Amino acid sequence: MRERVKSLKAARVLISNDDGIHAPGIKVLEKVMRSLAKEVWVVAPETEQSAASHSLTLRQPLRIRKVSTRRFAVNGTPTDSVLLGVNQVMKDNPPDLVLSGVNRGGNLGEDVIYSGTVAAAMEGTLMGFPAIALSQEHNDRDPVKWSTTEKWLPKVLKGLIKMSFPDNALINVNFPDLPADKVLGIE
Repeated sequence: MRERVKSLKAARVLISNDDGIHAPGIKVLEKVMRSLAKEVWVVAPETEQSAASHSLTLRQPLRIRKVSTRRFAVNGTPTDSVLLGVNQVMKDNPPDLVLSGVNRGGNLGEDVIYSGTVAAAMEGTLMGFPAIALSQEHNDRDPVKWSTTEKWLPKVLKGLIKMSFPDNALINVNFPDLPADKVLGIE
């Protein structure tokens, strides 16, 4: 297990997801993390991979495409993206923290078994990195409340970094389907 992240300000962060490199949730996560962390790298699937679970691409070549500075798209699964992010893109200086998301929709109960978002964080954990899966609950009748995640994510992450949890623990965070000013219980 790598040394625990003591401060987000000094952290190198690898971000991935299962909704794809252009998904709104990953843009929210990247924006927030660029204001909190020293370095942010994004390596995510080229296309949506929801419910891909912890699958790997085995029967076709994997390709990494540079989208922009420190942003890469992979023609594979969320798990492939984290593996390539750590072993290829960031191989000379690995991340301090792996974040996956922000997923469009919650990952609760049996959903975590199928979730590519959780699988990307799980792969980070299995590789020895502290890792957190992030999801924004929503119902299909209303727009996703990304502003709730954007407002509360810094406080949640800073709190988690301070907490003591076992090595090889996977953290899964779900933001509620509420306007940001209606969220209670985050201290």
